[in-house]
Amino acid sequence: MTDCLFCKIIAGEIPSDIVYRDDEMLVFKDIAPKAPVHLLAIPLRHIENLDDLDGDAQALLGRMLGKVSKIAHDAGLAEGYRVITNTNAGGGQEVYHLHFHILGDVRQATWAGM
Repeated sequence: MTDCLFCKIIAGEIPSDIVYRDDEMLVFKDIAPKAPVHLLAIPLRHIENLDDLDGDAQALLGRMLGKVSKIAHDAGLAEGYRVITNTNAGGGQEVYHLHFHILGDVRQATWAGM
């Protein structure tokens, strides 16, 4: 998808501060963090949101979520973290490429726009 911001990040066309990458997902620091630690986990495959899941995408998301604990702990979030996804405009989705927000130290978070 040529006009997708996250697809451009995956392709290396837009720089990002990558903290994890494998053959299915990419995790990078959010450029407008809403918490002291704010990471975005995205599938390398373009999936718009939770309404766009087929069986393969469901399995992929399961594998992605299975890796979140290690990624969060590696980011210093052993005491806890939040995982959020927004679906469609009414759910607050701004970039139409499925992504999970991994938020840490949420006591200090600014929730505006989340």
